Amino acid sequence: MFSAIARVFRTPDLRRKIAFTLAIIAIYRLGAHVPSPFVDFPNVQSCLAASSGTEGLLSLVNLFSGGALLQLSIFALGVMPYITATIIVQLLRVVIPHFETLYKEGQSGQARLTQYTRYLTIALALLQSTTLVTVARSGQLFGNTGIPECTNLLTNDVWWAQLLMIITMTAGTGLIMWFAELVTEKGVGNGMSILIFTSIAAAFPASMWAIAQTQGFEIFLLVLAVGILVVALVVFVEQSQRRVPVQYAKRMVGRRTYGGTNTYIPIKVNMAGVVPVIFASSLLYIPALIAQFNQPQAGQTAPEWVVWITNYLTKGDHPLYMVLYFLLIVGFTYFYVAITFNPVEVADNMKKYGGFIPGIRAGRPTAEYLDYVLTRITLPGAIYLGLIALLPLIALATVGANQNFPFGGASILIIVGVGLETVKQIDAQLQQRHYEGLLR
Repeated sequence: MFSAIARVFRTPDLRRKIAFTLAIIAIYRLGAHVPSPFVDFPNVQSCLAASSGTEGLLSLVNLFSGGALLQLSIFALGVMPYITATIIVQLLRVVIPHFETLYKEGQSGQARLTQYTRYLTIALALLQSTTLVTVARSGQLFGNTGIPECTNLLTNDVWWAQLLMIITMTAGTGLIMWFAELVTEKGVGNGMSILIFTSIAAAFPASMWAIAQTQGFEIFLLVLAVGILVVALVVFVEQSQRRVPVQYAKRMVGRRTYGGTNTYIPIKVNMAGVVPVIFASSLLYIPALIAQFNQPQAGQTAPEWVVWITNYLTKGDHPLYMVLYFLLIVGFTYFYVAITFNPVEVADNMKKYGGFIPGIRAGRPTAEYLDYVLTRITLPGAIYLGLIALLPLIALATVGANQNFPFGGASILIIVGVGLETVKQIDAQLQQRHYEGLLR
């Protein structure tokens, strides 16, 4: 292992790529701590020290931005607008035939879809930055902390100052998008994934230190042991797949013989990745957001539906919240897998090139068989996603940690997934130079 790492740094090309990636990561983390114009930085720091963080969707966005959201920095939105835009463009392929046509055109069509994703990212960044500045101006960014500084986060709240903050945060999102493309082209690859990995990993030391300070060293060791087991479980499941065997018949084209090979279709246990967790968090945050904007004035009584939402759907440690969260993740897992993997399309492509599954007729029976396998293998994947996503909420109810609990939810899924993919890419580049890779 260590000798393989030494060979990585002895290879000039790989050494340059890793150095370039680390330089981009350093600039990205520096920007996460640079405050936007007209932000009262001392007041923000006081609120951060006194608050345990946010809940729901804001907690997820703050996690993906590496804590930059609550600091109102120039990179406050992080990579969340790009992630949202990518998911929307992917879902629109089912609704808009033109998008599906572009997807099937190959590299030129993919470039066009990427351009659409960039435009949508900037539009979403504009919308999200406007919402963030409005929430910060209203004093509700940190919730009802009771600290006077939390209601006065801006030094100037005139319209042109707010407009400058919105433009700055939107430009920061565009810069992050450019950083990710640079890492993909000139670095080790998967630029956006690496930036997400960096943002989440940056919060790990602070989260673990907070647990050690508030709960004691014994609880810290217990959390660390549970974390190691969770990481091992996530690595095992993320690498697990069902391999459906496929055979291709021999074809004579002129004097050459094509086909006659045996291969397989890899169907992963967790084909949806972290997307269902994002969907479920976003959907559960909507009632809390509506209730937040319908809070009564001083001396008035809140409506019953606002009280019910506040009591049951805003706190992650409530059993009803956990059950709804789990069921939404399971439902969204099936929904997303059904959109991203089309058994009919796979069966048609196999039939076109003379492929068949042993014992299954080509065409419709193949599509029905693939749908049957996909439905059965998605169930354990959906339950696995729901249990991993509930770990931070269980920690919130038992240990008293906040929802940014490091060993669970979207954070551990992304860190393990990106880490495995990055190691595989470096290993592939080492093998191209006839060296032993990182994975033996």
